[in-house]
Parts: sequence; structure tokens; C-alpha cells
Amino acid sequence: MHVVWKLGRVTGNDVIAEVTPDTGWSPNTVRTLLTRLADKGILHAGKQQGQKREYPMMVYTPRVSREVCIAAHGQSFLERVFDGDTSELLVHFVKDRRLTSEQAAKLRELLDTIPDENDSRK
Repeated sequence: MHVVWKLGRVTGNDVIAEVTPDTGWSPNTVRTLLTRLADKGILHAGKQQGQKREYPMMVYTPRVSREVCIAAHGQSFLERVFDGDTSELLVHFVKDRRLTSEQAAKLRELLDTIPDENDSRK
């Protein structure tokens, strides 16, 4: 999906060229993944215009934005793995990993925007 989001409109060959060096996946594996994503409605698959081939090349475009996908999968992961406990998730990801000073500042800034439960009862 990262390739499709980055490029916007891709062929199977585009995705294969982007992901194969890092993943080692075969072209058939990539095409199967694209077909499944299209079957699930995550990608739109259409025939490339102007081709005179017996089997025209498919063109894929995203139907779901990166933000929507991250929100849905993030919430699902939080529920399945951490029983919906956001603090446990944050502790897990921060505890054993070194944050840069920029990352720590960004996290502090975000945490400071969350209202304190005690403040809302006053």
C-alpha cells in the first residue's frame, strides 16, 4: 500500500519493481496481494487505457487513504493486543526503544494536550 499511496496510480509491474528488492517476494506474490486488496475494496483495479494486448495491464489506485487505514488498523491492534489500553501501548513502544529528543518532545507535547480527568470534574 505504501507504493500505491506514494505513486497514486500504479501497475503491478510498478509495485513489483518497488517491493521486490526489499522483500524478495516473487512477482506472483505481489500480484496476488494486489488482487486481494482490490477484492477487499482497498484498491481500485482498472484496465489501462489504450492497450491492444490480449490481457491488458491492470492499473491500481487507492480507495482508502493512508490515514483512514492507519486509524482502522491501529484501533484494531490496540483492541486485540492491549485490550484497548492506550497507556499500555505507549509504555510498550517507548520502554525499550530510545527516542530522539525530537520524538520525546513531540510525545510530551501530545500528552500535554490530553485533559486530566481530575480537571474535568471540577
